[in-house]
Amino acid sequence: MRYETVRKGRFPHLPRGERPSQSPDMPKAVALVWALLILNTLGSTGATTVIPIPRSVIQLVTMGSLVLAFCVALVLNARLRIRPSAYLLLLTVLVVLSLMASLNLEVGYGALFRCFRFGLFVATLWLLTQWWDGGIRLVRHHIRTYSVVLVTVVVGLAASPGIALAEEYGGRLTGTIWPLTPPQVGQYAAVVIGLTVLLWLGGELDRLNALIVIVPSFAILLLTHTRTAMLGLIAGVLIALLSLWMSSARARKVFAVVGLAGAVVAVALGSLLQAWFLRGQSEENFSSLTGRAKVWDALLSDPRTLGEYLFGVGLTNKSYIGLPIDNSWLAVYHEQGYVGIAIVAAFMLVLIVVAALRPPSLSRACAIFLITYCISASYTEAGLGDASPYLLHLALAASLLVRSPSETVVEKKFIPAKEPA
Repeated sequence: MRYETVRKGRFPHLPRGERPSQSPDMPKAVALVWALLILNTLGSTGATTVIPIPRSVIQLVTMGSLVLAFCVALVLNARLRIRPSAYLLLLTVLVVLSLMASLNLEVGYGALFRCFRFGLFVATLWLLTQWWDGGIRLVRHHIRTYSVVLVTVVVGLAASPGIALAEEYGGRLTGTIWPLTPPQVGQYAAVVIGLTVLLWLGGELDRLNALIVIVPSFAILLLTHTRTAMLGLIAGVLIALLSLWMSSARARKVFAVVGLAGAVVAVALGSLLQAWFLRGQSEENFSSLTGRAKVWDALLSDPRTLGEYLFGVGLTNKSYIGLPIDNSWLAVYHEQGYVGIAIVAAFMLVLIVVAALRPPSLSRACAIFLITYCISASYTEAGLGDASPYLLHLALAASLLVRSPSETVVEKKFIPAKEPA
């Protein structure tokens, strides 16, 4: 007689009392909360809109959406049931650090308002953890909501091409229904494309519906001329495909096709690709990352007190001497100091390690794509130290890396030994 280890994906063979606790069904209102969080992170500055909207009205809508998201999440999770999350725990510590740094009012009362917004943003995510189960339901909500945002961009382009492709942004596509800059539009398009490709690879989306989302989104990405989004998309998808290499023949085939097609395109359209990446900039402007390097040098050379080195100056509008910082790590250094950098590095490391330790799956691949994209974008975009789309992408990645209650369990099954012949 012997015992054999048997793996099962579900639990019909176990008595009801011995089955692992299942995550509660996700209410439809969770999609509303997620959409409101995305609306809050769209920001209030950007291109000129077709219908002029006062900035105060836009700020009221974005902040109101966050308050409404928190209230709806609180009603849905009135018993305050939350899942443990190292990512959100470190974000909570970052909120406390930001508040401590902002209390000296070195950058004005606006810092305290930003801390309140940051705290409410993280609190809402905590309330949603009850429905974090490693499934892809939130991925679908993420894609749908950002797809709606991209539809508004297309509507704005159709309504007023001159405003949508304004010379102010070098003829790059902007949002003119809601004020969105080209980097924002490019980011949303890249994330939608990457997640849709992975859902198609995982069999969760048929080819036709995938193409309906991917083709227009890729056209939007090209029109934004956003190099950060394009490189983040390529890196994220390739690494996500590599994570599926051993478990999916389809992923291996797509990886090979993408690699071959990329090589052919690079050879055949090399000059066009170079022109797209240069965006008509001079060599000096391109090497200085469109002037970003000058702002970074000035920020790093600015003398600071010991307290500012350690804890920063408090939450700002992510600018220095009136110019955008456009680097997540330097923005955190400026606002939350070296301690803030350590916290951000810690939650990024936690996500990377957990993703590396999870078995291959569609959820893991989506999480790896989002983590890779955020890391690659952090060099030329700010957002890892405050409520932003990047922290929302990473929250989605954290929800995908949660161990699902329906994951494989190990059961000792009695197998009688065969009688000798």
